[in-house]
Amino acid sequence: MATLSESGILILSQSRPLRLFTLFILYVGQGLPIGLTWFAIPAWMAARGASAQDVGTVLAMTALPWSLKLVNGFLMDRYTYLPMGRRRIWLLGAQAVMILVLLTGVAVDPSVTDITMLGLIGFCLNSATTFQDVAVDGLAVDIMEEEERARGSGMMFGGQAIGIASATALSGAVIGVWGVQAAYLIIATLVGLLSLYIVSFREREGEKRLFWSSGAPHPRNLDIQVGAWWPILKSTFKSFTRLQSALWLPVIFGRGVLFGSLTGATPLIGTQYLGWDEAQISSLTAAAGIIAGVLALTLGGWLGDRIGSKKSAILWLALQLTMVTAMYNAHGLWGDDRLFLAFVYAWITLDLLLTVAVLPISMRLCDPRVAATQFTIYMAVANFGISFGAFMLGRVDSIGGLPSIFLVVGAALLVSLTLMLTVNFPRRAPLVQPGVAGLD
Repeated sequence: MATLSESGILILSQSRPLRLFTLFILYVGQGLPIGLTWFAIPAWMAARGASAQDVGTVLAMTALPWSLKLVNGFLMDRYTYLPMGRRRIWLLGAQAVMILVLLTGVAVDPSVTDITMLGLIGFCLNSATTFQDVAVDGLAVDIMEEEERARGSGMMFGGQAIGIASATALSGAVIGVWGVQAAYLIIATLVGLLSLYIVSFREREGEKRLFWSSGAPHPRNLDIQVGAWWPILKSTFKSFTRLQSALWLPVIFGRGVLFGSLTGATPLIGTQYLGWDEAQISSLTAAAGIIAGVLALTLGGWLGDRIGSKKSAILWLALQLTMVTAMYNAHGLWGDDRLFLAFVYAWITLDLLLTVAVLPISMRLCDPRVAATQFTIYMAVANFGISFGAFMLGRVDSIGGLPSIFLVVGAALLVSLTLMLTVNFPRRAPLVQPGVAGLD
């Protein structure tokens, strides 16, 4: 049963089921704008005749904030409103901006040829989403216990997949009938409902629910809160001078290259080789996302507990490399619906299962006192890989044709797999004593 505070507000630190559910539902919410801007809108563009370069341009602008979000982590570790917890004020602020951007999209109602406007809306919406993402990740590092990390990773990215799939299916359906304006409005409504849930819980006992509520900062947060820029920068730099941290960056960059490349390649293959429309492509990616989410919630977390995060990651990387090699060599069969279905289900599922496997390793490499900053840098590197993959989609299509993107993805995966096989990444999180004085 979830634990309640004296005023009836749910407290995350006192209930494992509540922690896991909260991380799950927050990642569902994070998936909503991603499903709209990364899948439904590119599918709509491709179905309306947009070129690979136009789709890649919008995706690259949409993905860019995820590469720049390391700034978010620095801000969150340095500034917060501790009476409401370390992360909730940032969560609520990010949700509010997401709603504002979506309503702006409703007012503007861009057409498929408005490449700059579509990219700008995607950029602004995903900028706000990155703040929500960093806040949730920081919250996860703050409140999850070590034995919860594998299961929690499955809950988080399973939830994100379900959110992405739901938004993709819903947005793809309404865009075809009522236009992109309706999709912006529906996602704004769902984001607003999630904001009400964020208001309902507290991170730790004794904290405020809202500015005007009664409460005070929790002693644990006062102990670890860093009150100056230099200790944050110094501690973060020290963490990244460790060989393990430096070698971890190419691993997560490779995962990003796959996602960014294949997110754009999927609607292009569907429209150019099979003649599918945006509703068909959106429905397929949504169905694949639901399957992936269920597998992340079950198989991903279970396998991480059973054989460990590192072995799980090696398995998924090896299967991804096999998949992209097979797709490159099967170019002559791309017009076969069955191959396309297998490809979409495979890449979306394997990408999510790999993400579930690598998240605990990223957390274990983090110092809890600067968790938002350090974890965000890891995620920013992965997301720079996404932007790089989206950028390369347009470049390789003009050089060697669409199949060439699988060579780029394969090279990135090969580097990631080699490092996973040769580097001894941590199995448990480091022990850290509370107090700013320890940041040296």
